[in-house]
Amino acid sequence: MKNNKAVLGWAMYDWANSAFATTVMAGFFPIFFKQYWSYGADVNMSTAQLGFGNSIASLVVALIAPVMGAIADKGLAKKKFLIFFAYLGVLMTASLFMVNKGAWAWAIFLYAMGIIGFLGANIFYDALLPSVASENNIDYVSNFGFALGYLGGGLLFLINVLMTLMPEKFGLADTGTAIRYAFVSVAIWWGIFTIFIILWVPEDKTAGTLPAGESYVKAGFRQFIKTIKKIRRLKTVCLFLLAYWFYIDGVDTIIRMAVDYGISLGFDSNDLIVALLIVQFVGFPAALVFGKLGQQWGVRKSIYLAIGMYMFITVWGTIMTNTQEFYILAIAIGLVQGGIQALSRSYYARLIPREQAAEYYGFYNMLGKFAAIFGPALMGFVGLTARRVLMPLSPTPDQIISVGQLASRWSIASILILFVAGAILFYFVDEEKGKRELQID
Repeated sequence: MKNNKAVLGWAMYDWANSAFATTVMAGFFPIFFKQYWSYGADVNMSTAQLGFGNSIASLVVALIAPVMGAIADKGLAKKKFLIFFAYLGVLMTASLFMVNKGAWAWAIFLYAMGIIGFLGANIFYDALLPSVASENNIDYVSNFGFALGYLGGGLLFLINVLMTLMPEKFGLADTGTAIRYAFVSVAIWWGIFTIFIILWVPEDKTAGTLPAGESYVKAGFRQFIKTIKKIRRLKTVCLFLLAYWFYIDGVDTIIRMAVDYGISLGFDSNDLIVALLIVQFVGFPAALVFGKLGQQWGVRKSIYLAIGMYMFITVWGTIMTNTQEFYILAIAIGLVQGGIQALSRSYYARLIPREQAAEYYGFYNMLGKFAAIFGPALMGFVGLTARRVLMPLSPTPDQIISVGQLASRWSIASILILFVAGAILFYFVDEEKGKRELQID
C-alpha cells in the first residue's frame, strides 16, 4: 500500500464531511426548516422552497464541476479547491445557528451554499484518490473512505440525536436550541477533521507546463474543451458513465424515497431517525467488507452483487408493511450503499488519465448530481398512470386509499428498470479496452 498516513488523511475527509450529509442534509435541516424557519408558512410552499434550494445548489455544482476540475488539474490545485469549498461549507453550516425563526430565505441561502461547499469539495476529494492509492489497492482505499464516513457521520449524528432528545442533559434550553447547536457541531467537526487531508495527502505533480502568458483559468477552459472532444472517443469511459448514471440514479432514488415511503406508511420521525442511524452504523463495516470483496472477488462482480441487492431492496419496498421490515430494509441498504458508491469511484479511476483526474471526476460527479432526476419522474409517471387505470369510476374512501397505496408500490417497482439498464450497460464495459483507448488517444 502507498503511504498509510496519506491514505488515512484522505479517508479522514470522508469522516469529516459526512457529518454534514447525515446531521444537516438527511437529518435535522428538513425538519427544522418546516417547523422553525418556515413557521406559519403553507406546508406545500415550504416543501417547494426546500426543493428549490437543493436543486439550485446541485445544478450549480453539476454545471461547473468539469471546468473546475480542468483548472485544478492544470494548476496543481486539487487541494486548494478542496480547502476552499470545504471551508465554505463549514462557514455556511455554522451560520445556520444565527438564522432567526421564520427567516426561511436566509436558511435556504445558507443551506444551498453549504451544499455547494459539500459537493464542490467532493470533486477534488475523489480526484485525490489516485494520489494515495495504487491500482492494486484503490478499491479497498475507496471503500475505507466510505467506511470512515459512515462511522464518523453516524457518531456525530448519534450525539446530535441525543442532544435533541435530552437537551437538558447537555445544558440546553430545548430541542430547537439543541438542533441549532447541532449545526455548529457539524461545522466544528467538518473543519477540524479536514486538516488531516490538508497536511497528510500529497498532490501529484503531473500537470504539463503552461504556454507563456497563459493563465491557469484560461488553460483549464482550453483543456475542458479538449476533453469534451476526447471523451467522445473514449467509448469505454462513455459507456461506463452511462451505466453508472442508470444504476446510481436507482440507488439515489431508493435512498431518497425510503424516508418518504416510511412516512406514507405512518411511521413517526423517531422511526426514520433510527433507520438512518442503522444505515450509518451498518454501512461502516459493510464498506470495509466490500473493499476486501473488490480485491479478492473482483470489482465487477462486487458491483453486480450490489446492483442485485438493490433490486432485492426495491422489490422488498413494494411489499413492506411495518416498522420492523423498514428497519430490515435500512440494514440491507447499509450493507450495499457505500460499497456500490466506493467501487464505482475506484473502477472509474482505472479508465481515466491520471493527470486529468480532477477534470474527469468533474464529469463523474456531474452525472452523480443529475442522478435521482429521472428516477423520481419515472415513479411519478408510473404512480399516476396506475392510479388512473386502477381507480373505479365512483370509488369509496377505502378504495381511494387502497388504490393509492397499490399505485405507490407500483411506482417503487418501476425503479427496477434503472438497475436492469445499468447492469446491462455495465456488462459491455471492458476495462482492458478502456486502457488501450487511453494509450492510443
